[in-house]
Amino acid sequence: MTDAAPVSDDPTRDRLIEAAAAVFAEKGYDGAGVQEIARRAGFTTGAIYGRFRGKAELLLAAIEAHTTNELEQLFADHRFEGRVTDVITTVGSHLLTDPFDEGQALLLEAFVAARRDAEVAELMRELLRQRATTFAALVEDAKASGLVDEGLDTDAIVRFCHAVGFGFLLFGAIDLQPPRADAWEILIARLVGALGDPVTDQ
Repeated sequence: MTDAAPVSDDPTRDRLIEAAAAVFAEKGYDGAGVQEIARRAGFTTGAIYGRFRGKAELLLAAIEAHTTNELEQLFADHRFEGRVTDVITTVGSHLLTDPFDEGQALLLEAFVAARRDAEVAELMRELLRQRATTFAALVEDAKASGLVDEGLDTDAIVRFCHAVGFGFLLFGAIDLQPPRADAWEILIARLVGALGDPVTDQ
């Protein structure tokens, strides 16, 4: 999910991030140069290195500016009150309706770059660790209330949901037709039901 880039108290930084997002989208991570990014923003490379360690950190800033934490946005829109099963159901339906946009393109570019650049890989791992923390806490709360089987591994549930979401990211990159909405909703409902505590369900 994307949102408008937040307004900060450093307009130079904001302009650099927007220029970086445009250059990364056009030329990819490997083809994007800090000189071109600085030129697009109307500055010298000194403006970049005064605010970022390098190109990898600039890519991460562009991703953060053009994407939102999916769970935070969904809580704001739907007010789930901590029901992880409702979160999974709603996220599942969003996978079919959210368009492939600039934020998703940047995220995909970062995954590709991470295969060749250790710094990008570490920054992406940290970003995903942060975004997984809230979801993992919800799963633990759901286990305590009986909505999710305590015997299921929390990390496995979080990773499974990430894997599905990132799979749809690849679909969007090549404009691959998603499944029918009705069939997908049935499958998500079945999967969510399977997470339940078998003792509670009896």
